Formats: sequence, structure tokens, C-alpha cells
Amino acid sequence: MTIPRPPDLTPPAKPAPSSHWLGGPMVLGGSIAAIVGPILLAIALLLSGCAVGPDFHRPAAPSIDRVTSKPTPASTVGAATLGGTAQQLVVGRDIPGDWWTLLHSSRIEALVAQALKANPSLVAAQATLREARENVRAEQGAFFPSITGSASDTRERASLAAFGAKGSSLFTLYSGALDVSYNFDVFGGTRRQVEQLGAQAEYQQFELEAAYLSLTANVVTTALAEASLQAQIDATQEIIGLYQQELDVTQRRFALGGVSRADVLSQQSTLATVRATLPPLQKQLEQQRNQLAVYLGAAPSQVDGPPVDLAALTLPDELPISLPSNLVEQRPDIRAYAALLHAASANVGVATANMLPQITLSGSYGREGTKLSDLFTPAGLVWSLAGSISQPIFEGGTLLHRRNAAQAALDVAAANYSSTVNTAFQDVANAIVAVQRDAETLRADLEAEQTAQASLTVARAQYEAGGVTYVTVLQAEQTYQNARLTLVSAQAARFTDSVALYQALGGGWWHRTNVDPAVSHCCGILK
Repeated sequence: MTIPRPPDLTPPAKPAPSSHWLGGPMVLGGSIAAIVGPILLAIALLLSGCAVGPDFHRPAAPSIDRVTSKPTPASTVGAATLGGTAQQLVVGRDIPGDWWTLLHSSRIEALVAQALKANPSLVAAQATLREARENVRAEQGAFFPSITGSASDTRERASLAAFGAKGSSLFTLYSGALDVSYNFDVFGGTRRQVEQLGAQAEYQQFELEAAYLSLTANVVTTALAEASLQAQIDATQEIIGLYQQELDVTQRRFALGGVSRADVLSQQSTLATVRATLPPLQKQLEQQRNQLAVYLGAAPSQVDGPPVDLAALTLPDELPISLPSNLVEQRPDIRAYAALLHAASANVGVATANMLPQITLSGSYGREGTKLSDLFTPAGLVWSLAGSISQPIFEGGTLLHRRNAAQAALDVAAANYSSTVNTAFQDVANAIVAVQRDAETLRADLEAEQTAQASLTVARAQYEAGGVTYVTVLQAEQTYQNARLTLVSAQAARFTDSVALYQALGGGWWHRTNVDPAVSHCCGILK
């Protein structure tokens, strides 16, 4: 996907500098301010509707009708085994926010609930969002005048020589005042700054949604990996039991002279080989449990309960498929990078406004006197009004190059957005292909397992009848062992593929309102 290059962001021509302020900012005070202040106010109000820099528009969705290289099939193939449900692929089907409940596992639902409650990464993402929103509110304060109150009580000693008298006068000066200052956002620099911070807050909102989606998917995927490993361990232990029985029979027959010592040693070797595969599976199971503890925000010693039972899971009958135009709205990472693109666009406006004149109106109103009672008489009234306009004249190219840097950052953000969209489409395409092909794999693995089991039964019968050597039995046993474990892995893959597709499609975050209870979905961020 290609994002169009941002439009020309050349700022409007600067007004010709007046001779009154060629040497620096022009400050107007006293009686002149009484005349020029209202003029500056009128000019500022007339210009305050414009904001320099580009107005952001989200890139259009790609004009394609699918993300896969080939048309998506209406359904997958089925197989008469666990995880063998033929799944319907429904274009346009909505995604529930709690999609993991479709597996109908109370254990998985409990694990997800615990992770959402205690995972520190999610807590950090929630706090980061609140920080970003508070920064927006703080910057919005620049839209209002700054008012400062002050009061002082000063004891002074003044010489009377200036009045032709000797000695000095000792007195106390009391004063109190309100100082008001307002910076007119004539060229929209403050508005662009607020816009940038708002886009940053939106980015953090979708980073939180992405963290939520990643956490739930990781918890479910890890729980499924546990279930798969436990099923493989159970199958291996069952195979060990069968091979042990075979060894016992072989040893008895050897004692009766029916088989050779070589047959006994061969069976012992096969049994030992199968037993040797058990510790690696147990190691992987324990490591998966340790990883699950991290997702749950706990130490490995704090996670209890049995692994998820693979046989107790339900494979969803239907899976959603989203059009590319919807996908760019559903994926949190795409929305996050769109927010970064927005922030970069606003930053160009900030950098441009910094090159243009700044208009400030300030005033002070207060009372002062040598007695407290003076503060309440007309004679104690003091006030001032001042207007100022300043224009950068020479900054050594600093402001220009900062603006150029902001434009380059906008190009970077556009390229990153384009890359994120393409990666998202790749994720969905990979998930759809996996759902389709792993269903076909499961059917083939089931056939292979059934064939290997039948072959082992025949080999044993033929060996007992003296028709084949014991090597044939051993080969059939090894083939059956591999086929059995492969079938278990293929069954687990069907569940994992469904999880990956839900995650790739965005996980239905738009149906959730509990991502961060301390933050309401305000300001149209999720709209």
C-alpha cells in the first residue's frame, strides 16, 4: 500500500517587518497601549480562525476486496476427530469482544480474567493513556488567560535629600494586584499543539487496545500450548504402557525360547527411546506454565490448577472474515499508527507557527499605599495595560530546520503507517491460510494415525504367526508413535489457528468498555 506524499506545507509569506520592531519585539506600554491594545485584540480575533500547517485526513482504505492471494473458501474440510469441525468462513461477520469464550472453557476464561486484572504491562498501558490525556487537558489551559494574584508588605527607608530636607523617612508600602496575560493563538500554534497531544493520546488509547488484545491472545495461546503438550505427554505415556506390555510378552517368549535375545534388546531399545521423549515434553510444559504465570502477573509458584483439557474444548463452527476496508478500522495497530501520522501532521503546524508573529495582551489591576486603608480608596488604585507583538528575525536557521525536520517526520509516519497496514494484511492472510491448510493437515494426520495403528496390529499378528521379523514390528511401533503425537499437535493447531485469526482481525475491541475502568472512552477517540 502506498500513502500519498503529504501536500506542500510551505508557510504563508511572512509580513514585511515594520521599522518599529526590526531590532526585536515591539513593546507598547502606557497611553500608547490604550490605543494599540484594542487594535491588536481586533487583529488577533480576526486571524484566530486560521491555523497554519496541514489539516489531517486519515489515509483512504485500500481499494482491494480481499487480503489473500486466492479467493477465501466458504469452509474448511472436516475430520472425524477432536478439532475436526468443518468451519464456515463468513465474510463480514462481527467479532465478539470476548471471543475466547467461544472455546467454551471455564479454565481459559478464568485465566484471561486473572491476566486482565493483574498483568503489570496492561496496568502500565492504562496509566500511560491517563498520562497522555492529562497532558492534553493541561495544554488546553493555554486557550485561557493566565491570571496571577499577588500581595506584598514592604518596609522601606527613603532619603529626604531629594526634597531639600535632612534625614530620612521610614514607611511601609502595602500592595495587592491581579496580573492578566493572554497570548493570542493567531496562527494556530497552540491549537496544533493541543491537536498533536490529542493524537498522542489517541495513539496511547490504541496501544492500550493492542496490549489488551495481545495479552488475551497470548494467554489463550499459551493455555492451548499447555493443553497440547499435556495431551502429547498423555499419549506418550500411553504408548510407553503399550510398549512395556509388548516387552513383557517378548521377555516371556524369550524365556520359553520362542524369540531371540536380539528381539528382547530391540524392544527394550524402543521402549527406552520413547521414554527419552517424555522429559523434553515435560520441560516444555513447565516452561509454558512459567510463561503463563508472567501473563497472569504472578510468580510460577503462584499458578495452580491443571492444564486446559484439549478434549474439552469446542472449536468455533464459524469464523469471521473482514474486508480490507473494515480491517483498517478494526486493527488497533493500524489505528495507533494513524494517530502517530496525525500527531506528525499537527507538529508541522506547530513548527510553522513558531516562525510567525506572536501577539500578547497583558494587564494589571491593583491597589497600593502606605496604609492598609489606602487599599480601599480611589487614590490607591493602580493599573496597567500593555500589548506586544514579537517576530523572530534571526535564529540561525533554527526555526526553518525544525520545520523541515517536522516535515521529514511526517514522511516517516506516513511510511510507517503504510508498512503497518501491509503487515496487518499479511497477518490476516497467514491466519486464513493456516485455518484452511491445517484443517487439511488434520484430516491427513488422522488418516495416517489410523493407518499406522492398523499397520501395527497387522505387524504384530504376522510376527506372532512367524510371517515377519521383529524389526517389522519395531518399525510399525515407531510409525504409530510419530503419527499419534503428530495428530495431537494437529488437533491443537486448529484451536490455535482460530485464536490467531481473531487476533489478526482486531479481537472485537470495539465491543469492550472495560479496558481501563479509570478512563472513559471520551472525545470520540473510539468512534
